[in-house]
Amino acid sequence: MSGIARRSAPIRALVVDDSMLMRAMIRDALQAEGDITCIGSAKDTVEARRMIKVLNPDVLTLDVEMPGMNGIDFLEKIMTLRPMPVVMVSSLTESGTDTTLAALGTGAVDAVAKPAGKTGPDFANNLRHAVRTAACANIRKHRPAAPAAQVTAKKLPPAPAQNFARRLIAIGASTGGVSAIAQFLRGLQPPLPPMVITQHMPPDYTQRFAKRLDGEFAFDIAEARHGEVLTNNMIRIAPGDRHLKIALSGGAIITQLSDDDPVSGHRPSVDTLLGSIPAELSAKAIGIMLTGMGRDGANGLLEMRKAGAITFGQSEASCVVYGMPRAARAKGAVMHELDIDQLASQVMQAARNSPKPMQTNPRPNGAASRHIPPQIG
Repeated sequence: MSGIARRSAPIRALVVDDSMLMRAMIRDALQAEGDITCIGSAKDTVEARRMIKVLNPDVLTLDVEMPGMNGIDFLEKIMTLRPMPVVMVSSLTESGTDTTLAALGTGAVDAVAKPAGKTGPDFANNLRHAVRTAACANIRKHRPAAPAAQVTAKKLPPAPAQNFARRLIAIGASTGGVSAIAQFLRGLQPPLPPMVITQHMPPDYTQRFAKRLDGEFAFDIAEARHGEVLTNNMIRIAPGDRHLKIALSGGAIITQLSDDDPVSGHRPSVDTLLGSIPAELSAKAIGIMLTGMGRDGANGLLEMRKAGAITFGQSEASCVVYGMPRAARAKGAVMHELDIDQLASQVMQAARNSPKPMQTNPRPNGAASRHIPPQIG
């Protein structure tokens, strides 16, 4: 179960897919270990809408590409009118990948790739894990995002290097991270130091994810390549199934990719990224832990804080899953804990050397932003 506590009652799942065979395969995979029960299946969104009202499922599995109203349109209606945990089950086609990423940005908790033929243990295990995670998720009503203010300036030239000499922003995220990363970037204004991101995501998705972000924001955003020199206003995302590391060479910040074994159960791993940042770079770096299941990144963020970095964690109230930020906070790795809609402004202050960031910025409900004292021992 990898960190997901079993509930006293089975998770009640509703399956939506236009293929009778796939509905049966999903049902059998979900019910294989006894803690999930399939309370019904629907062949289209009309039938699904009726069954949701009658059965009130804990989690919905939703096909991406269906006749009539497709999965993303139906998801938008669900998240606007009746928010609930949704796991997208998609084919690994180019259009299916793009639609799945749009779904994750709209509020789906996770996405699982459909098998090309018969279901195997990987599909069944991934599906059950996604549904278990979704059952624990904090789901909020979807609000269409305002356009990013900086898009009109796309693409900016790199800011002068002396502005952010040896500065770096490093981010880790998992479940809920697709939406959280986009929301965070939407609040940023160039110029900024280079930024590196490890988001737990399959290899087929990371390049498309980077391309989608690059099309929305003024920053230079791409999947990371081995040996690339990072300059200001660049954002690089760890490729799926490869670790992203950071090195210094002659004063330049360099990306490194590796196929080393998974760390904290993941490749790419947030612990690998954050832990690889040289101490002399961490002293002026910013580390950020966003929403995600598990503990990946807690040790790496602690190493950054010990080396002098400013570290942030996403608040429980704004996380889809408050796992990785909670683990980092418990270790004393988080200096400042913030709602996602506050994070960008405070990171910009920290990156631009504003003194004592975070001390006067109120939360939306009027409470002071939370500063967490060191617990490093």
